Amino acid sequence: MYALPKFKKSIITEMNISVELTFSPLQDDFEEHIINFIKKLRSSGLTILENPLSTQVFGEYDVVMNVLSSEIKVAFDLMDKGLLYMKLVKSDRSEYEPHF
Repeated sequence: MYALPKFKKSIITEMNISVELTFSPLQDDFEEHIINFIKKLRSSGLTILENPLSTQVFGEYDVVMNVLSSEIKVAFDLMDKGLLYMKLVKSDRSEYEPHF
């Protein structure tokens, strides 16, 4: 009979993440949807960086994912069709500066 390994209880620690979002409503009246989505993220208290191609969100995993889950659902409810690309990195990269 196979015995399951015994695992030590681990201490759950804060995990910071960085998320890059590219939001693309697939309809003609897209600007208002993007603007509203970004404004909601700005008001969340999370660290937000924006550029012409994406919006980046930084913070503690559970907080970031709760905000994104809620705001993505609202944004999708307000449009007919939409596409959201999301990249996740397990670290807070908000202070990153290139060294070249």
